[in-house]
Amino acid sequence: MKYGMNLLLWSGEVTEEMLPVCEQLKEAGFDGVELPMFNLDLDYAALGKKLDSLQLGRTAVTIRNEEDNPISCDPAIRKLGVERNKQTLDCCAAAGVETLVGPYHSALGLFSGSGPTVDEWKWGVESMRETAEHAEKVGVRLGIEALNRFECYFLNTHADSTRFAREVDHPSCGIMYDTFHSNIEEKSVADAVKAGGDKLFHVHISENDRSTPGTGGVKWKENFDAIADCGYDGWMVIEAFGLALPEIAAATKIWRRMFSDEMTLAKEGLAFMKSEVEKRKG
Repeated sequence: MKYGMNLLLWSGEVTEEMLPVCEQLKEAGFDGVELPMFNLDLDYAALGKKLDSLQLGRTAVTIRNEEDNPISCDPAIRKLGVERNKQTLDCCAAAGVETLVGPYHSALGLFSGSGPTVDEWKWGVESMRETAEHAEKVGVRLGIEALNRFECYFLNTHADSTRFAREVDHPSCGIMYDTFHSNIEEKSVADAVKAGGDKLFHVHISENDRSTPGTGGVKWKENFDAIADCGYDGWMVIEAFGLALPEIAAATKIWRRMFSDEMTLAKEGLAFMKSEVEKRKG
């Protein structure tokens, strides 16, 4: 297993100012970091070299919004969504990112008042297939993220995201399993993890209140049992949010502080993940 930390706990973009945090995460025992990929104008090649010098691997996360929604009824908006996904993948390749995860299949926080239509599903598959073709060219994998029903209406369960990835039908396109969204939407953790099968490319470890993993109400035994049973051995990344970024706090609806400090959360979360994985070895 490779253990990572999502840097959104500290910042919405990774610049020189974040490198001391990355150094501390390496010293704490992390194998890599997950880069927020929202600002596509940063020098990601230079960042990749610096992270190489720290011997930190990397994954990345991005989103799409209303103006670049890949399932929009407007072809121009769908086209822009694919273009932005491709630009993000180019940045990933420059930074040496292995897998791009997140809800870039549709617009985050945009609702139609009903579930996805047949046309929206078709447009989503078409948009993602084009994205996946570009991902293959630049050597990055896609980990599609299902979100709970309060954040998205397109893909809400891991069965949804797996069916979507299988219809995209491209070797570079898989799914991400997320313990936070699973805790809200899934009737069976084991079935949710199993749904991914060979399409399970990434795992997010996230507590039910988005704070330190292992301190809340997520069914951790069931989650780690299921992950071990399916033979997953890729990136396991902590995703936690706090009050450091007003825009992230607003998006994640977090108004109160639920941990002492960011680095303590990271260290305690890492120890928790490693201990749970170790229990299931052999």
